[in-house]
Amino acid sequence: MLDIKPLRHFIALAEAKNFHRAAERLHLSQPPLSRRIAALEREVGTPLFERGSRQVTLTPAGEVFQREAVAILEAVARAGALARATAAGSSGLLRIGFTMCAAYSVVPRWVRAMRAAWPQVRVELKEIVSDELPARLAGGEIDLTVMFDQGLRPGQARRRVLSEPMCVALPRNHPRARARQLRIDELKDDPFALTARDAGSRLHAEVMDFCRRHGFEPKVGVEVRLQQTMLSLVDDAHCVALVPDSMRRLAMPGVVFKRLRDAPSVDLYLAWNEANRNPCLPGFFSACAIPDDV
Repeated sequence: MLDIKPLRHFIALAEAKNFHRAAERLHLSQPPLSRRIAALEREVGTPLFERGSRQVTLTPAGEVFQREAVAILEAVARAGALARATAAGSSGLLRIGFTMCAAYSVVPRWVRAMRAAWPQVRVELKEIVSDELPARLAGGEIDLTVMFDQGLRPGQARRRVLSEPMCVALPRNHPRARARQLRIDELKDDPFALTARDAGSRLHAEVMDFCRRHGFEPKVGVEVRLQQTMLSLVDDAHCVALVPDSMRRLAMPGVVFKRLRDAPSVDLYLAWNEANRNPCLPGFFSACAIPDDV
């Protein structure tokens, strides 16, 4: 592998076309420069210069070598700048895993804030079902996760980033679709679309407990792993569903969203591994104004 310093010597001589002028530019005496150029030519395996009495010119091989040498030095300069930027957190990769409702609440504004503050940081988003997020975080697959109030693994920390009420999603032709606000017991005879226990146990439990507190056991029509699928079934399978209020932003022609009296709230938390040394993390917390609430 070629040393970078001989490339700099070669380029100086190619530009100056004279050993004396090139040596002055490099703050060398002429004999050491001559020896280094000769050594470089031996290493390359062909003459790079034609020597004249007053100046030197590049051979055809030397012209090709000059183009490649310049590209190599530019690449080395870029690599160094990128390495320094990455160490400072102003460049690099930040991976965020999230449950679907976060895509309609906190995640979009975080992406905008990161683009404005750290345009060279690439934000990679992964939508993952809620109950899988702590394990994915523990395994290092993601740097940050946005999840419901779930148990953390050892070595993980979290901050609450959002608290929002739940609302009810109804088919557009539902008898209660024109109401401004509903009581949950008005839906006791309707089949419910629920988040499956193994995909979003917190949401599943919240809906079941809320219905039971109001005197009935909800009739489970379907259980799904993704909230978007749940809302499609509200329309297609004529079910009702309780979802975080931010899901209103997912406009679906056959679904209407209604306020729910005494609606339970759901909290979203940002979680991370305390041992994660990704330099982009401090910039994320600063740019996105993550609150200190734990």
